Amino acid sequence: MKKLAIAVAAVALLAGACSANDQASTSPNTGSASAPAPAGGGATGTLTVFAAASLTESFNELGKEFEAAHPGVTVKFDYEGSSALVQKLNNGAKADVFASADQANMDKATQGGVIDGQPTVFATNKLAIAVAKGNPKGIKSFADLTKSDLTVVVCAQQVPCGSATKKVETATGVTLKPKSEETDVKQVLAKVQSGDADAGLVYVTDATSAADKVDKVDFPEASGAINNYPIAVVKDAPQLALAKEFTDFVLGPQGKAELTKIGFGPAQ
Repeated sequence: MKKLAIAVAAVALLAGACSANDQASTSPNTGSASAPAPAGGGATGTLTVFAAASLTESFNELGKEFEAAHPGVTVKFDYEGSSALVQKLNNGAKADVFASADQANMDKATQGGVIDGQPTVFATNKLAIAVAKGNPKGIKSFADLTKSDLTVVVCAQQVPCGSATKKVETATGVTLKPKSEETDVKQVLAKVQSGDADAGLVYVTDATSAADKVDKVDFPEASGAINNYPIAVVKDAPQLALAKEFTDFVLGPQGKAELTKIGFGPAQ
């Protein structure tokens, strides 16, 4: 009987070991299941941004930063006067993001049904007078731009910088007689840089970004014509996810820091 009991115990022990081995061989590998998933899977491709010409320097830098944070993404900018960009959008041009230099042109885009969601103001700007280095004509005020010996250029009235100029003229009672009215603020700046004009009404930010080529004359009346800069995702954006990310990027701390560098004011 003693030998029989020992034999039964041995059989039971052997069966338990076999069962444990079978369970081990059929259970999943828990170590590999807890391993982190591989990185990647973000959107790639080209993000197209329609932006007011006055945003050129700031947005170029923000584009580089955005690309660095999004491998495989290229940011392509179309810089023109806001009114021209709205016309392109309303005519069916494809873009992902639109940043305007004033609320009026953003409103036109919204009314045209080409904007997705609610635009958000991300910066403000105001006018300044760009003059040749050293200010050889001695321009000190907005009223000085009416002197007969000066060649002055401004933006066309449908362009935000032109609309702001008109507001200052109305508020001050000073009527300018410009040599030309340009389709965006960078063209005004270029004419001053080239010597084709003695003075041009541009934004503070444009004169600041070209400080090695022009001098800036501030005038107090500019504070009565502050421009809000709204940004929005374009309806049916080909890169919708990236468009929302870029918009948030501009509205975030990195965007604010870059815009502040050349004189953009905070959103109001």
